[in-house]
Amino acid sequence: MSSFKKGLYIVSTPIGNLDDITFRAIKILQISDFILCEDTRHSLKLLNKFNIKNKLISYHKFNEKKSLIKIIQYLNEGKILSLISDAGTPVLSDPGNIIINECIKNKHQIFTVPGPSSVSAAVSLAGFGDKFLFYGFLPKTENELNKSLKKLDIEGFSLVFFVPAIKINFYIKHFKKYFTGRNIFIAREMTKKYETYYRQSIDNLSLFKTQLKGELTIVISQKIKKELLNTDYVKIENQVIKYLKNYTVKDVVELMSKKENLPKKIIYNLCIKNKKK
Repeated sequence: MSSFKKGLYIVSTPIGNLDDITFRAIKILQISDFILCEDTRHSLKLLNKFNIKNKLISYHKFNEKKSLIKIIQYLNEGKILSLISDAGTPVLSDPGNIIINECIKNKHQIFTVPGPSSVSAAVSLAGFGDKFLFYGFLPKTENELNKSLKKLDIEGFSLVFFVPAIKINFYIKHFKKYFTGRNIFIAREMTKKYETYYRQSIDNLSLFKTQLKGELTIVISQKIKKELLNTDYVKIENQVIKYLKNYTVKDVVELMSKKENLPKKIIYNLCIKNKKK
């Protein structure tokens, strides 16, 4: 007899490497009466790997509302349903909010099966601290993008975005306009064979000459105080590189932060950037 309660399960799936799925996620997908998938063809790659043969229901942004009656009917019958996205945690920049609110309205139980998330993965790798604002996909039009970035520029946290790789140069041009003095971390193909990471100051970031593929997760460091914008970072970075040859990162951070009267986080980021050079 299943130990899982009846209701809707929000199940996180791998963001790239299929081996990152959790044991609990596999169990709930195996016993689900129906699995709601953003793209059934894509989800079958994961489900087939773990021999999960349950019935799939196509559930995406174009049919969310149309699917409600059928999904609620299944829940009324006491079925166990799981919602998965193409990658990572459902609902975050993916379909799901509508069905969740409908479940709340109809008093159906909702459960989380946490796991992989490109947001937390990128933030943990960026080295910008643990306070961040997740925005999701940025607007595609020039006018709406300018409005959004202007508002985000006043936020005191790191910023996390999803960006289609094909549009990266379009967004870089706007990042340079609004996020002067900040650093950027670009994650591509996380956990996959060709995973690649780019770290650079936005001021020195160049446009990509070759076309990137897939979706990118971008983290932009927190806003730097105005009095720090005139700091000669090239000079400081050269000093950091010199000190790293003889001292630990911890020692360099302590020494340089006091010497230059800069936040330790700025020196630390320079250390991480240049540690392997």
